[in-house]
Amino acid sequence: VGIFSSITTRKGMKKAISKHQVLVDGKVCLSGKYINGGETIELHPLIVQNRPQLELDLDVLYEDEQLALVYKPAGLVVSGNKMRTLENALGHNLSMSAAVDALPYPEPIHRLDHPTSGVLLIGKTRHIVTALNKLFENKEISKTYIAITIGDYTQAKGTIDTPLKGKSAVTHYEVIATVASEKFTKLNLVRLSPETGRRHQLRIHMLELGHPILGDKEYALADKTLYGKGLFLHAQQLEFKHPDTQEILSITASTPSKFLRIFPNV
Repeated sequence: VGIFSSITTRKGMKKAISKHQVLVDGKVCLSGKYINGGETIELHPLIVQNRPQLELDLDVLYEDEQLALVYKPAGLVVSGNKMRTLENALGHNLSMSAAVDALPYPEPIHRLDHPTSGVLLIGKTRHIVTALNKLFENKEISKTYIAITIGDYTQAKGTIDTPLKGKSAVTHYEVIATVASEKFTKLNLVRLSPETGRRHQLRIHMLELGHPILGDKEYALADKTLYGKGLFLHAQQLEFKHPDTQEILSITASTPSKFLRIFPNV
Protein backbone atom coordinates (compact mmCIF):
# COMPACT_ATOMS: atom_id res chain seq x y z
CA VAL A 1 0.00 0.00 0.00
CA GLY A 2 1.27 3.48 -0.88
CA ILE A 3 3.39 2.66 -3.92
CA PHE A 4 0.58 3.73 -6.29
CA SER A 5 -1.02 7.17 -5.80
CA SER A 6 -4.39 5.90 -7.06
CA ILE A 7 -4.66 3.16 -4.38
CA THR A 8 -4.63 4.39 -0.80
CA THR A 9 -5.99 1.44 1.22
CA ARG A 10 -5.21 -2.24 1.78
CA LYS A 11 -8.70 -3.09 0.57
CA GLY A 12 -8.10 -1.21 -2.68
CA MET A 13 -4.75 -2.93 -3.19
CA LYS A 14 -6.20 -6.40 -2.58
CA LYS A 15 -9.00 -5.61 -5.03
CA ALA A 16 -6.51 -4.56 -7.72
CA ILE A 17 -4.49 -7.77 -7.17
CA SER A 18 -7.60 -9.96 -7.33
CA LYS A 19 -8.53 -8.34 -10.64
CA HIS A 20 -5.06 -9.14 -12.04
CA GLN A 21 -4.13 -5.46 -12.38
CA VAL A 22 -0.82 -5.83 -10.51
CA LEU A 23 2.22 -7.27 -12.29
CA VAL A 24 5.53 -8.25 -10.68
CA ASP A 25 8.38 -8.37 -13.20
CA GLY A 26 5.82 -8.46 -15.99
CA LYS A 27 3.76 -11.34 -14.59
CA VAL A 28 0.34 -11.34 -12.92
CA CYS A 29 0.75 -12.10 -9.22
CA LEU A 30 -1.40 -13.04 -6.25
CA SER A 31 -1.30 -11.45 -2.81
CA GLY A 32 0.63 -14.42 -1.39
CA LYS A 33 3.69 -13.79 -3.58
CA TYR A 34 6.81 -13.01 -1.53
CA ILE A 35 8.65 -9.81 -2.46
CA ASN A 36 12.43 -9.92 -2.02
CA GLY A 37 13.15 -6.34 -3.09
CA GLY A 38 14.29 -4.96 -6.43
CA GLU A 39 11.32 -6.30 -8.39
CA THR A 40 9.42 -4.10 -10.86
CA ILE A 41 5.82 -3.73 -9.71
CA GLU A 42 3.33 -2.29 -12.18
CA LEU A 43 -0.32 -1.33 -11.99
CA HIS A 44 -2.31 -1.83 -15.15
CA PRO A 45 -5.58 0.09 -15.45
CA LEU A 46 -8.69 -2.04 -15.49
CA ILE A 47 -10.36 -2.29 -18.87
CA VAL A 48 -13.72 -0.68 -18.26
CA GLN A 49 -16.74 -1.80 -20.22
CA ASN A 50 -18.62 1.00 -21.93
CA ARG A 51 -21.45 2.23 -19.74
CA PRO A 52 -24.70 3.30 -21.39
CA GLN A 53 -24.88 7.08 -21.70
CA LEU A 54 -28.25 8.69 -21.03
CA GLU A 55 -28.79 12.17 -22.48
CA LEU A 56 -30.82 13.49 -19.59
CA ASP A 57 -30.12 17.00 -18.31
CA LEU A 58 -29.51 17.20 -14.56
CA ASP A 59 -29.18 20.26 -12.37
CA VAL A 60 -25.51 20.35 -11.29
CA LEU A 61 -25.37 22.13 -7.92
CA TYR A 62 -21.57 22.04 -7.49
CA GLU A 63 -18.63 20.56 -9.39
CA ASP A 64 -14.83 20.53 -9.18
CA GLU A 65 -12.10 18.14 -10.34
CA GLN A 66 -12.77 15.69 -7.50
CA LEU A 67 -16.49 15.62 -6.79
CA ALA A 68 -19.91 16.97 -7.71
CA LEU A 69 -23.35 17.39 -6.21
CA VAL A 70 -26.39 17.03 -8.45
CA TYR A 71 -30.15 17.26 -8.07
CA LYS A 72 -31.87 13.88 -8.33
CA PRO A 73 -35.44 14.26 -9.59
CA ALA A 74 -38.21 12.22 -7.97
CA GLY A 75 -39.02 9.09 -9.99
CA LEU A 76 -35.46 8.52 -11.21
CA VAL A 77 -33.44 5.61 -9.79
CA VAL A 78 -29.81 6.31 -8.88
CA SER A 79 -28.38 3.13 -10.43
CA GLY A 80 -29.37 -0.31 -11.66
CA ASN A 81 -29.69 -2.47 -14.75
CA LYS A 82 -32.05 -0.16 -16.61
CA MET A 83 -30.97 2.48 -19.11
CA ARG A 84 -32.78 5.35 -17.41
CA THR A 85 -30.71 5.87 -14.25
CA LEU A 86 -29.06 8.94 -12.80
CA GLU A 87 -25.70 7.15 -12.92
CA ASN A 88 -25.98 6.71 -16.70
CA ALA A 89 -26.75 10.44 -17.08
CA LEU A 90 -23.69 11.67 -15.13
CA GLY A 91 -21.33 11.51 -18.12
CA HIS A 92 -23.70 13.79 -20.05
CA ASN A 93 -23.72 16.39 -17.26
CA LEU A 94 -20.28 16.31 -15.61
CA SER A 95 -16.80 16.92 -17.00
CA MET A 96 -14.22 14.16 -16.63
CA SER A 97 -11.59 14.90 -13.99
CA ALA A 98 -8.04 15.64 -15.13
CA ALA A 99 -6.63 14.09 -11.93
CA VAL A 100 -4.22 11.15 -12.20
CA ASP A 101 -6.70 8.81 -10.49
CA ALA A 102 -9.76 10.00 -12.39
CA LEU A 103 -12.60 7.51 -12.65
CA PRO A 104 -13.72 6.61 -16.18
CA TYR A 105 -17.29 7.33 -15.02
CA PRO A 106 -18.47 9.48 -12.09
CA GLU A 107 -19.74 7.38 -9.18
CA PRO A 108 -22.67 8.09 -6.80
CA ILE A 109 -21.46 7.94 -3.19
CA HIS A 110 -24.86 7.22 -1.62
CA ARG A 111 -28.44 6.51 -2.65
CA LEU A 112 -31.83 8.19 -2.58
CA ASP A 113 -35.04 6.20 -2.94
CA HIS A 114 -36.70 6.17 -6.37
CA PRO A 115 -39.53 8.54 -5.25
CA THR A 116 -37.25 10.88 -3.26
CA SER A 117 -35.84 14.07 -4.79
CA GLY A 118 -32.86 16.12 -3.73
CA VAL A 119 -29.11 16.57 -3.53
CA LEU A 120 -26.84 13.61 -4.32
CA LEU A 121 -23.07 13.39 -3.83
CA ILE A 122 -20.87 12.14 -6.69
CA GLY A 123 -17.19 11.12 -6.72
CA LYS A 124 -14.99 11.73 -9.79
CA THR A 125 -11.65 10.28 -8.61
CA ARG A 126 -10.66 7.07 -6.83
CA HIS A 127 -9.18 8.72 -3.75
CA ILE A 128 -12.14 11.05 -3.25
CA VAL A 129 -14.60 8.13 -3.39
CA THR A 130 -12.64 6.45 -0.59
CA ALA A 131 -12.51 9.68 1.42
CA LEU A 132 -16.22 10.46 1.01
CA ASN A 133 -17.25 6.93 1.97
CA LYS A 134 -15.16 7.34 5.12
CA LEU A 135 -16.93 10.64 5.91
CA PHE A 136 -20.28 8.83 5.68
CA GLU A 137 -19.02 5.98 7.87
CA ASN A 138 -17.78 8.46 10.48
CA LYS A 139 -21.04 10.45 10.33
CA GLU A 140 -19.15 13.56 9.21
CA ILE A 141 -21.66 14.43 6.48
CA SER A 142 -24.70 16.34 7.73
CA LYS A 143 -27.91 15.39 5.89
CA THR A 144 -31.10 17.47 6.05
CA TYR A 145 -34.42 16.41 4.54
CA ILE A 146 -37.82 18.01 4.46
CA ALA A 147 -41.05 16.04 4.38
CA ILE A 148 -44.78 16.64 4.59
CA THR A 149 -46.32 14.34 7.17
CA ILE A 150 -49.84 13.50 8.31
CA GLY A 151 -51.53 14.11 11.67
CA ASP A 152 -51.40 16.21 14.82
CA TYR A 153 -48.09 16.13 16.71
CA THR A 154 -48.00 16.13 20.50
CA GLN A 155 -44.31 17.12 20.43
CA ALA A 156 -43.02 19.57 17.83
CA LYS A 157 -39.50 18.13 17.93
CA GLY A 158 -37.78 14.99 19.09
CA THR A 159 -35.60 12.00 18.28
CA ILE A 160 -36.54 8.53 17.04
CA ASP A 161 -34.01 5.88 18.07
CA THR A 162 -35.44 2.62 16.77
CA PRO A 163 -33.09 0.00 15.25
CA LEU A 164 -33.87 -1.26 11.75
CA LYS A 165 -33.05 -4.87 10.92
CA GLY A 166 -30.89 -5.09 14.03
CA LYS A 167 -28.82 -1.99 13.20
CA SER A 168 -28.84 1.37 14.97
CA ALA A 169 -31.06 3.99 13.31
CA VAL A 170 -31.47 7.54 14.66
CA THR A 171 -33.60 10.35 13.22
CA HIS A 172 -34.11 13.84 14.62
CA TYR A 173 -37.30 15.66 13.59
CA GLU A 174 -38.73 19.16 13.96
CA VAL A 175 -42.13 20.46 12.83
CA ILE A 176 -41.60 23.72 10.93
CA ALA A 177 -45.18 24.57 9.90
CA THR A 178 -48.69 23.07 10.02
CA VAL A 179 -51.87 23.54 7.97
CA ALA A 180 -55.38 22.12 8.43
CA SER A 181 -56.47 19.31 6.10
CA GLU A 182 -59.97 17.93 5.59
CA LYS A 183 -58.74 14.45 4.72
CA PHE A 184 -55.67 14.20 7.00
CA THR A 185 -56.71 16.55 9.88
CA LYS A 186 -53.34 18.29 9.66
CA LEU A 187 -50.40 18.36 7.27
CA ASN A 188 -46.98 19.21 8.66
CA LEU A 189 -43.78 20.46 7.08
CA VAL A 190 -41.08 18.60 8.98
CA ARG A 191 -37.29 18.91 8.98
CA LEU A 192 -35.57 15.52 9.29
CA SER A 193 -31.92 15.04 10.26
CA PRO A 194 -30.86 11.38 10.16
CA GLU A 195 -27.68 10.33 11.97
CA THR A 196 -27.67 6.99 10.16
CA GLY A 197 -28.57 5.98 6.62
CA ARG A 198 -30.61 2.79 6.80
CA ARG A 199 -32.84 1.80 3.89
CA HIS A 200 -36.19 3.63 4.08
CA GLN A 201 -35.19 4.92 7.54
CA LEU A 202 -37.07 8.22 7.42
CA ARG A 203 -40.23 6.67 6.00
CA ILE A 204 -40.28 3.87 8.59
CA HIS A 205 -39.48 6.17 11.51
CA MET A 206 -42.22 8.63 10.57
CA LEU A 207 -44.76 5.80 10.38
CA GLU A 208 -43.62 4.47 13.78
CA LEU A 209 -44.15 7.96 15.18
CA GLY A 210 -47.71 7.83 13.85
CA HIS A 211 -47.09 10.53 11.24
CA PRO A 212 -46.34 8.85 7.89
CA ILE A 213 -45.00 10.89 4.99
CA LEU A 214 -47.67 12.14 2.61
CA GLY A 215 -47.84 10.08 -0.58
CA ASP A 216 -46.08 7.04 0.91
CA LYS A 217 -47.99 3.94 -0.25
CA GLU A 218 -45.64 1.43 1.39
CA TYR A 219 -45.41 2.92 4.90
CA ALA A 220 -48.90 4.31 5.44
CA LEU A 221 -51.85 4.31 7.84
CA ALA A 222 -55.16 2.75 6.73
CA ASP A 223 -57.26 5.21 4.67
CA LYS A 224 -54.53 7.86 5.00
CA THR A 225 -52.82 7.48 1.64
CA LEU A 226 -52.54 10.11 -1.07
CA TYR A 227 -52.27 8.69 -4.59
CA GLY A 228 -50.96 10.28 -7.76
CA LYS A 229 -48.74 13.00 -6.27
CA GLY A 230 -45.64 10.99 -5.38
CA LEU A 231 -43.74 10.90 -2.11
CA PHE A 232 -43.37 14.19 -0.24
CA LEU A 233 -39.77 13.58 0.86
CA HIS A 234 -36.90 15.76 -0.32
CA ALA A 235 -33.14 15.64 0.43
CA GLN A 236 -32.70 19.36 0.97
CA GLN A 237 -29.07 19.79 1.99
CA LEU A 238 -25.68 18.11 2.41
CA GLU A 239 -22.92 19.73 4.43
CA PHE A 240 -19.37 18.39 4.85
CA LYS A 241 -15.69 19.29 4.74
CA HIS A 242 -14.16 18.78 1.30
CA PRO A 243 -11.50 16.04 1.79
CA ASP A 244 -8.98 17.82 -0.45
CA THR A 245 -9.53 21.56 0.01
CA GLN A 246 -10.86 21.35 3.61
CA GLU A 247 -13.53 23.86 2.56
CA ILE A 248 -16.94 23.48 4.20
CA LEU A 249 -19.45 22.71 1.45
CA SER A 250 -23.10 23.36 2.23
CA ILE A 251 -25.16 22.53 -0.85
CA THR A 252 -28.93 23.01 -0.97
CA ALA A 253 -31.40 21.61 -3.50
CA SER A 254 -34.38 23.79 -4.41
CA THR A 255 -37.76 22.82 -2.92
CA PRO A 256 -40.07 20.89 -5.29
CA SER A 257 -43.15 22.77 -6.49
CA LYS A 258 -45.55 20.22 -4.97
CA PHE A 259 -44.26 21.22 -1.50
CA LEU A 260 -44.78 24.90 -2.30
CA ARG A 261 -48.41 24.36 -3.25
CA ILE A 262 -49.08 23.29 0.36
CA PHE A 263 -46.46 25.42 2.13
CA PRO A 264 -45.76 28.45 -0.13
CA ASN A 265 -43.24 30.02 2.24
CA VAL A 266 -40.75 27.12 2.43
